[in-house]
Amino acid sequence: MKFILIFGPQAVGKMTVGHELEKLTGLKLVHNHMTIDLLHPLFGFGQEMWRLSDMFRNEIFKAVAKSDAEGLIFTFVWAFDQKRDWEFVSETRSIFETAGGKVCFVELEAETEVRLQRNRMTHRLEHKPTKRNIEESEVHLIETLKKNRLNLLPNEIQEENYIRIDNTFLEAEDVAKLIKKRFDL
Repeated sequence: MKFILIFGPQAVGKMTVGHELEKLTGLKLVHNHMTIDLLHPLFGFGQEMWRLSDMFRNEIFKAVAKSDAEGLIFTFVWAFDQKRDWEFVSETRSIFETAGGKVCFVELEAETEVRLQRNRMTHRLEHKPTKRNIEESEVHLIETLKKNRLNLLPNEIQEENYIRIDNTFLEAEDVAKLIKKRFDL
């Protein structure tokens, strides 16, 4: 079992790359907005929404880890300055490693101007209802960039199963091929 964690800032292309990786490998994708967009109409972006989202994700991860699935792809905006995010990743990692799985870390980065363009792409808006208010989404993207650190510092994590990809000028399919090759998926 392999757990592919694709992380990076908003609109860097995590979900789009995840969809391409899903096509190439047959692994199922759970992108972070699947739980967010389920709960947002009920709770907004408040504490209860995040609590339930984490709970749903953990239960999904536990079920997949116990199954005969070959693996899972998950996307996540990891704020490296937030203890809660480090704890979430640690707990998630533990679920899969305890079941004998291998966790693969994929960090995506792209220039802010490119991310702002991607924020408006049809594929993103089709799959993420809370991003359809583009003005609000762009403000959040810029504010989060100022408030949080969304990419790792050099050598911040020392993982054998880690790759950092600047996908500013790469197509999602090409990024997925790099990931597939790097982790022998």
